[in-house]
Amino acid sequence: MRKAEREHLSRIASTGCIVCRNLGYGETPAEIHHVRSGQGMSQRADNYSSIPLCHPHHRTGGHGVAIHAGKRTWESNFGTERSLLKQMNAELGVDV
Repeated sequence: MRKAEREHLSRIASTGCIVCRNLGYGETPAEIHHVRSGQGMSQRADNYSSIPLCHPHHRTGGHGVAIHAGKRTWESNFGTERSLLKQMNAELGVDV
């Protein structure tokens, strides 16, 4: 990973969970989620295709809360990965 990628991921994580912020919960600690829309089954997106999610919205919240517990339901509840990525990039002033 290059220095620029590490800095970008750090900026993303420091904004807090994008879903929590959109729901009006404020900033919550976030980890990086690599957007997989448009990727093959075993491929991971590059580091510039990432959004910040808290633990519950990323992996521990169960079906309908965590993206890894049911992507279709999660996206109907909170928006698509691509729309949230677009929002994140706009907030950071990143043109990817």
